[in-house]
Amino acid sequence: MLFFRHAQRLASRLGPGLITGAADDDPSGLATYSQAGAQFGAGMLWTLAFTTPLMIGIQMVSARIGWLTGQGLAANICKVMPRWMAFALVSLLVFANTLNIAADVAAMGEALQLVAGGPEHGHALLFGVLCAVLPVWLSYEAMVRVLKYLTLALLAYVAVVFMLHVDWERVLMKTLVPSLSTGSAYWTMIVGVLGTTISPYLFFWQAAQEAEQRQRIDEPSLGLAQHRHFVLEHLYRIKLDTVIGMGFSNLIAFCVMLATAITLNQHGITDIQTTRQAAEALRPIAGEHAFVLFALGIIGTGMLAVPVLAGSAAYAVADVFHWRSGLDHTLSEAKGFYAVVLLATMGGTLIDFSALDPIKALVWSAVVNGVVAVPIMAVMMWLGTRRDVLGEFTLTMRHRVLGWIATAVMAAAVVGMFWTW
Repeated sequence: MLFFRHAQRLASRLGPGLITGAADDDPSGLATYSQAGAQFGAGMLWTLAFTTPLMIGIQMVSARIGWLTGQGLAANICKVMPRWMAFALVSLLVFANTLNIAADVAAMGEALQLVAGGPEHGHALLFGVLCAVLPVWLSYEAMVRVLKYLTLALLAYVAVVFMLHVDWERVLMKTLVPSLSTGSAYWTMIVGVLGTTISPYLFFWQAAQEAEQRQRIDEPSLGLAQHRHFVLEHLYRIKLDTVIGMGFSNLIAFCVMLATAITLNQHGITDIQTTRQAAEALRPIAGEHAFVLFALGIIGTGMLAVPVLAGSAAYAVADVFHWRSGLDHTLSEAKGFYAVVLLATMGGTLIDFSALDPIKALVWSAVVNGVVAVPIMAVMMWLGTRRDVLGEFTLTMRHRVLGWIATAVMAAAVVGMFWTW
């Protein structure tokens, strides 16, 4: 009974960080991890151990900015950059997110077709409409509850690993000791994994969610936000939430990469381009149960990620144009905000009915995300050191080191991506 009370208390303190981390494992991300496991076996596992502290560091920066200022990331960027430059970055973010939604909705449609049959595009349209309607229809509290429960779908990939025979000693060695290669395909895949785990839409979503939490403090108690003890308590909650969320995110990525390394790579199946191919290839090797879990996990994580992708775009646009925003507002109260949510979701869904290949859309979204992430991360680190923005709660030296390392690694990844092209 005591354990359940502690677990319930912990769950109540988790929210933006957990949902952000889980949304990072969207179907397009799962496709990248499946490719890495199938093509390079356990040789890519070290990248997830490497990126975990970097993810935690940079996401804590965005969350801290959102909560301490009570404003989203784009609103804070507008304080230190010309508005036209902020608008250009936000436009690229919306473009990348829409392409990412297209790839995710297509993957969900394919996954449901594999499990239940029926028309692939019909399923994709169903998921697109559902993801567009949920944020408009549900209240903020209900939406957060739905997203929290959807994170449980990712445990399907943990279950898949425990259905397989794993040499844990070898896995631990491959995770802790990088086995570098000189091939261009290897380094291109490293860029893909980095770009998948550290994405701009995650910064905007978590900052906006923390800003909304700050804004929902009752008016009579707003003075509490100025007290050091009160602020430190919330910064600790942000730290706990972010560490658990990003750790959970990379644990799932680890399980997907490991599962495909064991089942596909060891059986000579190395050319996996989509999550559908990964799921189909698992069926004869890992068994029907593992195949179904993998496919259903794609649907669950897609339902989690698409509202986050559309929501992060809407928060960013609303901040730039000074629109009212937030999931705790009704459609009539925040028309511009919800218009972006609907347009991004349905626009991404309709791309699946066009001549554009969703996989090419995914590639382009990865390129744009990689390019946009670097200047956004640099501005975030600059904001994190400014006392006129964060007051006395500027970034600690540890946060600064982790954040700038993450920024430098991301910049190197972008250079490497163009170099390999």
